[in-house]
Amino acid sequence: MELALIPEGLTATTAVVLLLCSTLTSMITASLGAGGGVLMLVLMALWIPPAAIIPVHGLVQLGSNGGRAAMTWRQADWAVIAAFAPGVVVGAGIGAWLLVDLPAWLWQLTIGLFVLYLCWGPALPGAAFGRAGVFLASALTTFISLFVGATGPLVAAFIKQMHDNRFTTIATFAQAMVLQHAPKALVFGVAGFVFQDWLLFILGMVLFGFAGTWLGLHTLKRLSNRHFHHIFNVVLTLLALRLLWQAAGASGWLA
Repeated sequence: MELALIPEGLTATTAVVLLLCSTLTSMITASLGAGGGVLMLVLMALWIPPAAIIPVHGLVQLGSNGGRAAMTWRQADWAVIAAFAPGVVVGAGIGAWLLVDLPAWLWQLTIGLFVLYLCWGPALPGAAFGRAGVFLASALTTFISLFVGATGPLVAAFIKQMHDNRFTTIATFAQAMVLQHAPKALVFGVAGFVFQDWLLFILGMVLFGFAGTWLGLHTLKRLSNRHFHHIFNVVLTLLALRLLWQAAGASGWLA
C-alpha cells in the first residue's frame, strides 16, 4: 500500500498552508476555548474536495483534541465525560443508520440560535446538566456532527455553563470532542471513504496542531477565569452569527 504525501486534489502550496493553519486553529481553541475547529472547516472547504471535507476534518480534529486532552486530562470533569460517552455511541449509531442529507441551513440556524441562547440567555435548569441532560446533549450533537462537521461551538457553550474554571472548561471540552470525533472514522469508512489516501496528510495536520495546542495552553495560563469567559462568549457569539448568516444565504432569505 503506497501512501501519498500530498493527497490528490491538493498542491504542495495548499498542503503547507493547511498544515500551518492547523497550528493556528489549535492554538485558538486551546487558548480561547473554541473557534479553531470551525475555522479549520472553513479553510478546508477552500481547497479540499467536498466529499473529503467532513471525514478528513473529523480525523484532524480528533488528533488536535486528543493532544489537548492528553495535556489537560487532570483538569477534566470525568463525571461529565462518563455521561457524555454513551450519548456519543447512540448519536453516532443513529447517524450511521440514517445517513440522511438534511438541508445545511436547518442545522446552521438551529446551532447558531442555541449557542446564542447558551451564551446570553437565562441559565439552563440544573437538570439539564445532570447525567440525562449531558447524555441527551451528547447524542444530539454527535448525530449532527456527522452531517455538518463542526458542532464544537454548541458543545463548548453547553460545557461552559457547567464550569467556572477555565482549565476545567478546556479540558472537559477536549475530552468530549475526542469522543465525538472518534466514531467518524468508522462511519465514513463503512460509507466508502478511502482514508489511506489522506493518512500522511492527516498525520501532518495532527502534529502541527499539537504544536498549536502547546502554544495555546501557555497563552491560557496568562488569562484570568473572568477574562477567559468574556472572550469565550465573544468567540462563540461570532461563530453563532456566522452560522446564522450562512443559514440565511443557504436558505435564500438574502436573495
